[in-house]
Amino acid sequence: MSVEYKKKYPTDVTDSEWEIVLQFIPKPKSGKGKSGRPASDLRNVFNGIRYVNKTGCQWRMLPNDFGPWSTIYGYYNKWSKLKIWKTLMDELRKMVRKRQGRKPDPSAGSVDSQSVKSSIQGESIGIDGGKLVKGRKRHILVDTLGLILSVIVTPANEGDRNGLKNLLTDYFSNGISRLRKIWVDGGYSGSALKEWVRKLKKTHQIDLEVSEKEGKGFNVVKKRWVVERTFAWIYNFRRNSKDYERKTDNSEAMIQISMISILLNRLS
Repeated sequence: MSVEYKKKYPTDVTDSEWEIVLQFIPKPKSGKGKSGRPASDLRNVFNGIRYVNKTGCQWRMLPNDFGPWSTIYGYYNKWSKLKIWKTLMDELRKMVRKRQGRKPDPSAGSVDSQSVKSSIQGESIGIDGGKLVKGRKRHILVDTLGLILSVIVTPANEGDRNGLKNLLTDYFSNGISRLRKIWVDGGYSGSALKEWVRKLKKTHQIDLEVSEKEGKGFNVVKKRWVVERTFAWIYNFRRNSKDYERKTDNSEAMIQISMISILLNRLS
């Protein structure tokens, strides 16, 4: 039986979206109070998290309609530690790809990074000397549709080459082996990285291709423009306008939640 719910905010999930999400979040325990919450309460929790992600408001500033802010944050933090956001993002991405007649896992993708200022004195903060940004760096691997396959957040002084290694290590940790082609910019060149990728060929046949901008002024970079567009997508969620999180795991979770919203919109 579907849960009766009255939509209150533009960020609230629709009934059809909630039916999809409910398949992948931890099922509520039986009982009342601390022993578990009914699905209707979990929907409020999920909506509260989406509200923070889209509007960028502080947790303590959450409207009371969603319930106590501490409860909403508690679920967000718990689901982040359990990698629920990553799992949900991965499953929704596969559903979107299947709907478009593609295989669940891609054979090609693009990698890039983005340095953003940090608004708090959290852990893992650095300075990107090239862009003169003090904060953190977002490394993302996307498929040819621009859908995120993996996201890693590091201090801003972390090199792009190390970011690529971490992305591929994270992505392949799930036993996926279909990815073959990755488009990158000139920042991912170098003999050390080529040697690392070469060693991967024992298990994963990866071909790195550098795709640079041609000419002066604004030009769409062949193949790699999709990853730039993905950064623009997640930047539209105000919680991602800076890095507001104390821990990099939560920074990654906020990006995953943004991508989840994009994927749910496509599916519904």
